Amino acid sequence: MDRPAPLMRAPSSPRLSAVLRQFPRGLLLSATMLGGMMCALLPGTAQADTPPDGPRRSRPIHAPKSQPQAPVTFSGTVSNTDPMTFQADHVAYDSRNGIATWTGNVQLWQNDQIMRADKVVYDRNTGIASARGNVAMVEPDGTVLFTEYAELSNGMRDGIMTRLYVRMQDNARMAANGMRRTGAKVNDLTRVVYTACEICARHPERAPFWQLRAYDATHDMQHKRLEFRDAFVDFFGVPIFYLPAFSMTDPSVRRQSGFLTPGFTPHDRYLGTYVTIPYYWVIDRQSDVTLQGLFSTRTGPELTANYRRYFSNARLNLTGGIAYDTHHDTDYVNTFGQEVDSSGNHGVQGYIFANGQISINKTWRAGANIRWASSPNFMRDYRVSGYGQDTLNSNVYLEGFGTGSYSRLDAEGYQGMNQGVIHNQDLPWVLPRYTYSYFGQPDSLGGRFSLDTTNFYVYRENGTSDQRGQLSLNWDRPFHNSLGQIWDLTLHVESAIHRATELNQQPNYARTTRAQVEGQVLPTVGLKMNWPFLRSFNHNTGTQILEPIVQFLAAPNTGNSTSRNIPNEDSLSYEFTDSTLFSLNRYAGTDRLDGGLRANVGLHNNWTWNGHQIDVLIGESFQEHIDHNRLPYSGLNHHLSDVVMGTHIVPNQFFDFDGKMRLDPYGGKVDFADALGSAGFSHFRVTGGYLFEPVTPYYYYAQRPYTTAAPDIYYKPVSELTVGAASNWDNWHIAAYLRRSLSRKESVAVGGDAGYQNDCFGLDVMYLKQYTTIGGQQSNSTVMFSLTFKTIGTFGING
Repeated sequence: MDRPAPLMRAPSSPRLSAVLRQFPRGLLLSATMLGGMMCALLPGTAQADTPPDGPRRSRPIHAPKSQPQAPVTFSGTVSNTDPMTFQADHVAYDSRNGIATWTGNVQLWQNDQIMRADKVVYDRNTGIASARGNVAMVEPDGTVLFTEYAELSNGMRDGIMTRLYVRMQDNARMAANGMRRTGAKVNDLTRVVYTACEICARHPERAPFWQLRAYDATHDMQHKRLEFRDAFVDFFGVPIFYLPAFSMTDPSVRRQSGFLTPGFTPHDRYLGTYVTIPYYWVIDRQSDVTLQGLFSTRTGPELTANYRRYFSNARLNLTGGIAYDTHHDTDYVNTFGQEVDSSGNHGVQGYIFANGQISINKTWRAGANIRWASSPNFMRDYRVSGYGQDTLNSNVYLEGFGTGSYSRLDAEGYQGMNQGVIHNQDLPWVLPRYTYSYFGQPDSLGGRFSLDTTNFYVYRENGTSDQRGQLSLNWDRPFHNSLGQIWDLTLHVESAIHRATELNQQPNYARTTRAQVEGQVLPTVGLKMNWPFLRSFNHNTGTQILEPIVQFLAAPNTGNSTSRNIPNEDSLSYEFTDSTLFSLNRYAGTDRLDGGLRANVGLHNNWTWNGHQIDVLIGESFQEHIDHNRLPYSGLNHHLSDVVMGTHIVPNQFFDFDGKMRLDPYGGKVDFADALGSAGFSHFRVTGGYLFEPVTPYYYYAQRPYTTAAPDIYYKPVSELTVGAASNWDNWHIAAYLRRSLSRKESVAVGGDAGYQNDCFGLDVMYLKQYTTIGGQQSNSTVMFSLTFKTIGTFGING
């Protein structure tokens, strides 16, 4: 058969320069233009009262009322009744034969549509208009078509064109030997080539990276689809595979109903071999639905749906699924040596994830996030996003924003996903919680007042239930002196009142079983001094800052864990590092407080030059009061605390490092270390990370209740190493990583990714092996393979 027209640069001439200046080099046309370009750029029975030969002139032309109208279903911008303006070097009209001829740099435009040609002839008797020589047609959206000859008829709704060169949206290009247009609805093309790749500027005759080469094609302008028949997919001009038929959405269309690219996975631990068939349904301009069916060889089918809706002041996103899970999991023994019951995790299963938000006015908005699943094993079996997390969180909220203020009322619930470690009956319901924050303007004394409050009611089926009212008041007054010292005076009051029941249960494990009403008030006075010394170096291109920092804090010794009858909801963790060295309270929340008299000292050193930086902070805390109720290895078990250090180093483009460390000065041991660094050049880089902690923190212990100590697994140290490497060279990339637990002498995960990507094509192969066990799931491997063709879609295989 005849070979299709090769893809090449659009023809150009000095006469087209005015149009081409508006567009990139080698411009072709968009897909919407294939339909719209043929409509009434030239009204079928236009009248012209120009002299047969006269000076160059522009004149609007109106179509008579008897002119056939464009179909009402046509969505283009072409009109048969709007005036059309022309401009040409020479204009001639043969009134006897009814033929109008424009020659020499002919330009015609109607609304935002433009056509240019060397010559245009319109036969009023037949209603046929023909354009010859360097024909360029421009759509309102900037798309352009180039051809040497176009013949239009029937009110410009029918026509033919030869040797087309088209540029579409997203840099897509199409060429054809010829095209026939019918009824302003369908364009039939022959010997078609389609690609979204750039054409080589130096060698335009060369085949692009990939192209779709078809015997013929149809452009359905009503439904915005391109259908190719008897097609080959070529890479560098070499046919790789054959497609008897292929259909795709017009690249100019952002949303259109139809089947999306199906997925295929040859092997999965729980699904076996399975396929996914998604369908996208555009309901209207504000809403759509994506439906997906999953069919596997090892378990029952699944149907999921995602509904999205946008309003003028709101949005809604609903995702849900239902399946028939045939897996009957056996009971297993978890990390704590307990047997976990897996019954109730098969049969009809489902999940729903929903979130929405509405703006009530300029100040207030409300929203909700709902996440629920019938069982963790169902999420595991069907690869539902969210499996592997400890909990699924749901909340509803109302929040407002003011000048320097924020207010929020919400309610929260949790569903446990880590079977055998987190039990649903232990998880809280927060019904409700109210938060308010205010930060004022400077007052007459130069200080700023701020207020924070978080009040809630926490209910547990199995555990402590707590009602709390809390208020924090703060006043800061910064000032400086002639020595360059920067001072900050802080007056702070922390207060709260609690009513709690079942304090003897988790997460408090107090000795009392009675309902308790307890309160605490902790006033704190703080004074902090920063004394920066500045010098320049490296011929004044760099600066060094040496900054001693001293802070004094005075508060009664009534905070923290003085009363075991005060429940603990937000201060279960404690972290003493360089980032919390100068904090008034080093707990995460306010149920436990840092009281007593203490002084914090630190030395900050910073070097900055040519965009590079070295930043180091080292410090220590001196405390008069020692609280042994803190978590083990807190770093604050003596009057002299652990030495904390933090550093950020970027000395050049080849190396960077971030690290934190806490050193016990009494035992000479490291109590905490966290480091991350990378080294390399632009095309290759190696990364490494290390984490060490003497204990493994768990919020919910398996042994219930415990009275004096956490279970043995709590004291299992965390010592973990992560290494990786990545290389990028031109369009190629490759990366690999390994995560290994040194304390347990086993790997946690290993993976890699390799692929190629350019302006129009992407290839990726990914591998991931997980060694950990989550909810009874043993270690498994995953392989993912994907091909991405720009403007067409992504085709992938998982295994």
